[in-house]
Amino acid sequence: MKALKVWAGILCAALVISGCNMSNTGKGALIGTAAGGAAGTGIGALIGHLTGNTKLGTIIGSAAGTAVGATAGTLIGRKMDKAAEAARALEAAQVEKTKDSNGLDAVKVTFDNGILFAVGKSTLTPAAQASLRKFATNVLNVYTDCDVSICGFASSDGSDQTNLTLSQSRAASVQNFLTGNCGVSSRQIKGTTGYGEDPNYLIYDANGKEDRNASRRVEVYLYASDAMIKAAEAGTLQ
Repeated sequence: MKALKVWAGILCAALVISGCNMSNTGKGALIGTAAGGAAGTGIGALIGHLTGNTKLGTIIGSAAGTAVGATAGTLIGRKMDKAAEAARALEAAQVEKTKDSNGLDAVKVTFDNGILFAVGKSTLTPAAQASLRKFATNVLNVYTDCDVSICGFASSDGSDQTNLTLSQSRAASVQNFLTGNCGVSSRQIKGTTGYGEDPNYLIYDANGKEDRNASRRVEVYLYASDAMIKAAEAGTLQ
């Protein structure tokens, strides 16, 4: 498992360059192949030591590692593809296959704050509550082996501190509703962060002007948990 996480980080840059056209299944296979190769090196070294034939050990280790790693990675990617497909059934939400800040394969579900909240408020609207209930029922409570991170963002209008506090409160409102009203386990949610009007996360239109409605948003990320990785390595991930 550790080898898989290390190599996933190493391959992050290459996979980002490839864009989102590659499915998570394909990405998982690439990550798994590299990770499996690293694990296979250790297996091959042990075989070489026991048999006294280091060349044979290298060949066996490389082949075994690649096969196991690719299989595990493919299973993880396939599971994340299913989660993305389930999320696409949601109304008023944009679903993308992406990479999170740790370089892990992820599904990003973006909720427009204009849908979730009134202007300047962090209290969920009735429509937002209905959308989040459906999100929990069809996605989070089905794919419980996905870890979850919730991120809140704001547009550039208003003071920095006001927007930071508001984005934090909105992200927390989503988490609290999911765990308090929708049956989502608090253990599944690994982080809730507000980014305010951080310029790195503002959204601009084709003319280079900020799309303030788009900048005001909450993003929910789903990515492979340790349990999912272990199940994939054991070949039991469904």
